[in-house]
Amino acid sequence: QVQLIESGGGLVQAGGSLRLSCAASGGTFSTYNMGWFRQAPGKEREFVAGVMWIDTSGFYADSVKGRFTISRDNAKNTVDLQMNSLKPEDTAVYYCAAASEGSAQAMRKLLGINYWGQGTQVTVSS
Repeated sequence: QVQLIESGGGLVQAGGSLRLSCAASGGTFSTYNMGWFRQAPGKEREFVAGVMWIDTSGFYADSVKGRFTISRDNAKNTVDLQMNSLKPEDTAVYYCAAASEGSAQAMRKLLGINYWGQGTQVTVSS
């Protein structure tokens, strides 16, 4: 059983930055594909960014590409999301997730996720 705990959310003005962190415990972190997702009020949960267990390079939703950066530290069992140039439309609850198998394409569709964190609120004011 993998447990995921997010931190780093908060209130920020448009154009500002936040760094989210997800700490994992209870499993072999280095073997999991990791992702960040978000859910705004009244909307479905959507993919934001992911990083495969075998490749440290990230992949991103078009809406955040060039502004967000995902990184993982297998020694610390953490995966971070650096968010720059934040926009009001980035406001959502952000979730960390782990998938034991599957492709980047599957993660983009929220398929194959084994574990979710409890979420952290990010609010971007205009």
